Amino acid sequence: MKKTLLILLTLVVVLAAILVFRAGSIFHDRQLQPASGLVEIDLDQPLAVKRFSEALTIPTVSFDDRSQFDAAAFKRFREFLAGAYPLVHQNADLTVVNDYSLVYRLQGSDPSLKPVLFMGHMDVVPVEEITLDQWTYPPFGGTVADGVIWGRGSVDDKFTVIALMEAMELLLSENVQPQRTIYLAFGHDEEVGGFDGAANVAKYFKDRGITFDYVMDEGGAVTEGMTEGLDQPLAVIGVSEKGYVNLVLTVNAPGGHSSQPPEQTALGILARAIVKVEDHPFPASLDYAYMTFEVIGAEMPFSTRLAMGNLWLLSPLVESVMLKNPDDAAALRTTTAATMASGSPKSNILPTRATAVINFRIIPGETVETVRKRVVELIDDDRVVVTTEMATDPSPVSPTDSRGYELIASTIRGMDENILVAPYMVRGGTDAKYFYDVSPNVYRFMMLRVDPDTIRYIHGIDEHVAVEEYLQAIRFYYHLIRQSMAG
Repeated sequence: MKKTLLILLTLVVVLAAILVFRAGSIFHDRQLQPASGLVEIDLDQPLAVKRFSEALTIPTVSFDDRSQFDAAAFKRFREFLAGAYPLVHQNADLTVVNDYSLVYRLQGSDPSLKPVLFMGHMDVVPVEEITLDQWTYPPFGGTVADGVIWGRGSVDDKFTVIALMEAMELLLSENVQPQRTIYLAFGHDEEVGGFDGAANVAKYFKDRGITFDYVMDEGGAVTEGMTEGLDQPLAVIGVSEKGYVNLVLTVNAPGGHSSQPPEQTALGILARAIVKVEDHPFPASLDYAYMTFEVIGAEMPFSTRLAMGNLWLLSPLVESVMLKNPDDAAALRTTTAATMASGSPKSNILPTRATAVINFRIIPGETVETVRKRVVELIDDDRVVVTTEMATDPSPVSPTDSRGYELIASTIRGMDENILVAPYMVRGGTDAKYFYDVSPNVYRFMMLRVDPDTIRYIHGIDEHVAVEEYLQAIRFYYHLIRQSMAG
């Protein structure tokens, strides 16, 4: 008995030693060196703020109902860009794609070098009428007050569009001559999927055989206080994004009066189907969470490194803990969200048709078709018809050892070497997903600091950004574009 206990104790000690050794040894400093020589730029700050403010007054809104599309607003925005940034329009070729999306090309001197593409989108989400009195300043007023710029699009995503234009205008005012061709592309319907805008811009490039050294869109940011145990700011660069699909569940039935109901109404059948799907979530994977963690692991607390450094043993525990937090869970699996339902128009009428929409955000490794197939198998009821709406597969995963990724990361750290940089998977959707046919190196990042408080304003009431954050974004794009222009 004593011998058995001694063996067990020895095994426990050896196991503990292995866990501690791995926690202390497998995570190394993987941060890129900050870019050197990022000098202070001669930026006319009041003018830059004034132009941004004016851009926010133009209501380039994307509605789900495309009949509400305001073509005049997008035409006005294009005219604003032409007037505000004359050097860009004098030196770069402008192509209008599908009537509203814009592509600028600044030709480089060396055609052997692959060009670089910087992206943003001009459209913004709507403002609900019932919320207007809750805004501190009018959502399309472009108000600048107390060091803050207020308005719809001040973050998502005129922040990117105007900062890019300011950076290009400044570079051209300094007579910078690019070796490498630089493109800017601004879509007009990202907020409703990018099907008319970015998808056609990507096709425009593909049809002409234009491929890119790298592509950068909006998507990531500099996060603060959003990674438990990490005191430093963390800049996350999106190297992939989840796909999405709306599955529409439909049940047809004879109908009739509610006083003589069948054993199950159409709505009851539908409800059972939804519960079956919700009760069987998709399997979790730590692959994409670990992709981020392994780059910043050296800066994390020992307890976290102990768990993440020993996933061979502790992955079930780590998954269990992370799945309890909806934000963490979204990084681990394809998410399931029943969002819409309809049945009878009156309480005493049995529904002849009941429908529901379940939205899925699809992790790389799954596809729209594998999601649909799994849902059909889970429901296992021929009375429930499952159809697909607004479907996009997850994007591929871009490498972190490319010139583009390293330029973005080193420029971020050159702006502030206290910032850590890591790749991550974007949980929402961006226009970047359409561009993998023209480059394997597709990234998503905007030089903007966000925290648990400020992130809630994106798409929300009182969207705003600090003036200094906007000016810092211009500086960032200036340095990144200038470096990208070189051979």
